[in-house]
Amino acid sequence: MGRIVVISTGGTIASRWQGSGFAADADGREVMATAPLPEGITVEIVDLFSVNSPRLTTAHQLTLLRTVHEVLADPDVQGIVVTHGTDTLEESAFLVDLHHHDPRTVVFTGSQLPMGATDGDGPGNLYDALLTAATTRGLGVLIAFAGRVHAARGTVKTQTLIADAFADPSGEQLGKVGFGKVTVLRHAVRPQALALPAMPELPPRVDMVMHHADADPALFEAALAAGAQGVVLVATGAGNATPEIVEAVRAATARGVLVALTTRVAAGPVTEIYTHGGAVDLVAAGAVKSGTLRAGQARIAVLSALLASQDPAERVRILHRSLVTESPVLVDA
Repeated sequence: MGRIVVISTGGTIASRWQGSGFAADADGREVMATAPLPEGITVEIVDLFSVNSPRLTTAHQLTLLRTVHEVLADPDVQGIVVTHGTDTLEESAFLVDLHHHDPRTVVFTGSQLPMGATDGDGPGNLYDALLTAATTRGLGVLIAFAGRVHAARGTVKTQTLIADAFADPSGEQLGKVGFGKVTVLRHAVRPQALALPAMPELPPRVDMVMHHADADPALFEAALAAGAQGVVLVATGAGNATPEIVEAVRAATARGVLVALTTRVAAGPVTEIYTHGGAVDLVAAGAVKSGTLRAGQARIAVLSALLASQDPAERVRILHRSLVTESPVLVDA
């Protein structure tokens, strides 16, 4: 089935006991040694870094993105597997997906249990990811976890501890792995891929601010004062806040700050229903609706738009395009 490149970045799948808790310290060769290889696959390992994923920075993620593109410059590579910590896997996978124009599959995976754990999930997840990378094409960037295959877009970590940790709360899985075979159930609609961004000396700051009862614009304005060029407003309901926050958003977007509007509700789209500070007013003030994407992935879309252009109007257009989400479609029988 071909040559698969495994890019190792750390996470629980590479973690061992450190005396007071677990932390990533194993390299990619050690991680690969835990898993069986699907028949016909050869593996090449790229040790990019080994960190717990909450510690990842934009610089780490852009380095990963560029490494994926460099690996795919080799036509003999069949696909890529990225081993990654689960805490921010959804963000890194979506970043790579936004910039992925190649028909070859990039599959992210990890584990909920550390290396060497009895009945650990890492080896099985890694096997499934290798099989998926070797046998699928044209699906963009995927997440393989607990026998399920998900599109990177919209998929988030939904469980802190159990093995079946990832899902798209507003959609369905794209496929499944079983009996040595990947079954593709659906294809996700993806926007045109963005160009590979340059590596900035200082990446743009993008913050997230959550709305709640009694909330005022103080934290939103604090983000701007700290230098944020983009803000994700995590609103209530279908995308609602207050008139005071609407005015803060209006002032920010007038200055060229990108504002994405998402919700703290687990599933469903951001929708213009309410005024008096609701999504109707926030969108009129310049906020860009995130569809069904949640905060972490909305932040990545803002980051990519900021990196893609220096023109404020073009940045807004790119953000609109990146945040468009449509329902997956059934594969033709």
